[in-house]
Amino acid sequence: MKLNIAYPVNGSQKKINIEDKNKVRCFMEKRIGQEVEATTLGDEFKGYVFKITGGNDTEGFPMMQGVGAPTRVRLLLDGRSGCFNPSRDGERKRKSVRGCIVAEDIASLQLIIVKKGDAEIPGLTDVSFPASKGPKRASNIRKLFKLSKDEDVRSFVIRRELPATDKRKAKSKAPKIQRLVTPTTVARRKALRAKKAARHTKASNEAAEYAKLVAQRQQAKAKRSVKVSSKKVVAK
Repeated sequence: MKLNIAYPVNGSQKKINIEDKNKVRCFMEKRIGQEVEATTLGDEFKGYVFKITGGNDTEGFPMMQGVGAPTRVRLLLDGRSGCFNPSRDGERKRKSVRGCIVAEDIASLQLIIVKKGDAEIPGLTDVSFPASKGPKRASNIRKLFKLSKDEDVRSFVIRRELPATDKRKAKSKAPKIQRLVTPTTVARRKALRAKKAARHTKASNEAAEYAKLVAQRQQAKAKRSVKVSSKKVVAK
């Protein structure tokens, strides 16, 4: 069985191939999302706790969360159910998927280190790959650097350094900050609110004038009907 182990703290990942089935018996009959102590894998994994996030069987069919079976099943899937990418809106298709329970015919498992053990795993816990890109949203940048609302977020954006090549010089690149509140955006929102209020005032005034006109016409119509009825009475 192949174990794809990820360590999100360091941003590292490593694939380990284990031929002995007795070593991976700690994962048998466990479900996706469960945390497992890797005691049977070996002394180098002593104290480690892994979380199962997915897997594939020998034919490549993926494990699907929520399917409580250790075998392969055929389900009618859509775009929201997962394990299926529809080519058009509303498309559904019956496809074969694995249940979320680990069985012996699982060829690979995706794991995440939840708790680190005593010893280091070479190429996984002893290396670090920092994220090359930082957050883009203004609130996330404030949360990362613990900034107040009065401080300018634009000076805390994480820039990415691009090395020089034959065609360009060395430079740095920064993302465009999303949901950034500036004087321009405040003025734009204020203008939109004023425009909306002006439309509302204009509509209410026009409605009042129309109601007044309708009342005048009804009064004129009532007066004409009274005159016509009085003329008929005099003629008789």
